[in-house]
Amino acid sequence: MIVEDFVKEVLLEDIGRGDLFGRVAPEKSAAAHIIAKSEGVVAGELYVNALADLCRLDLEWIRRDGEPFSKGDTIVKVSGRAADLLAAERTLLNILLHASSIATQVQPYVKALEDTGVLLLDTRKTRPMLRNFEKYAVRIGGAVNHRMGLDDALMLKDTHLSLIDDLDSFISRARRKIPFTTKIEIECESVEAAARAMNVGADIVMCDNMDVDHIKEVVLYRNDNYSGVLLEASGNITLENIKEIAATGVDAISSGSIIHQSRWIDLSMKIVV
Repeated sequence: MIVEDFVKEVLLEDIGRGDLFGRVAPEKSAAAHIIAKSEGVVAGELYVNALADLCRLDLEWIRRDGEPFSKGDTIVKVSGRAADLLAAERTLLNILLHASSIATQVQPYVKALEDTGVLLLDTRKTRPMLRNFEKYAVRIGGAVNHRMGLDDALMLKDTHLSLIDDLDSFISRARRKIPFTTKIEIECESVEAAARAMNVGADIVMCDNMDVDHIKEVVLYRNDNYSGVLLEASGNITLENIKEIAATGVDAISSGSIIHQSRWIDLSMKIVV
């Protein structure tokens, strides 16, 4: 769903058949500030801009996407027809709150990986109908998107592998069926499974819930035999262990928690005119 369509749907959810205040609102202009009541990282600018266009509002961004803010900071100034401003208030705040909360969650993980060369990836553990929006917030926080859906990479997880009798022939057949530029990733829970995945031609091997010592073994095997294969570590990633995992030599670390464990920051809108 493109940004404009998404914003229309979100606004419709709140306004329904029309904001009742708009029937009796005074015909005047108004201005408001979106104020931070906690610290965090801004995200949502792209979507708020689309909302402002839809609702005929003017914006002056004080903090932009990806920039940190502190309690008491003004994030953005909003002005326009009073009825339009108030009709858009909750939608605007919800967009900023949701996106900024994810970006705020992501950034410490990204900072922990600075100077390691290891990428932080998200997952498909997103809220229904919010994938593009939530993955946009991940990018603003500094991480990199994993696949957006089932159609942009062939990933074989344990559930898939349990249905495949001959992995070698399956991969050969897949190469003839999927687009030429599409990568194949195989989820592995052991060193032996990772080696097998490389042997059959996986482009990416995921070390799923492996301990650090086993990940190091996979990295060593890759370096000695399949230098072109990318390695991804996943499962139970925390701020406490992410540096140790990065030091094993993997190329990327993925975590669903950077989205689904984000805690909402606190923002409010204050009328100033």
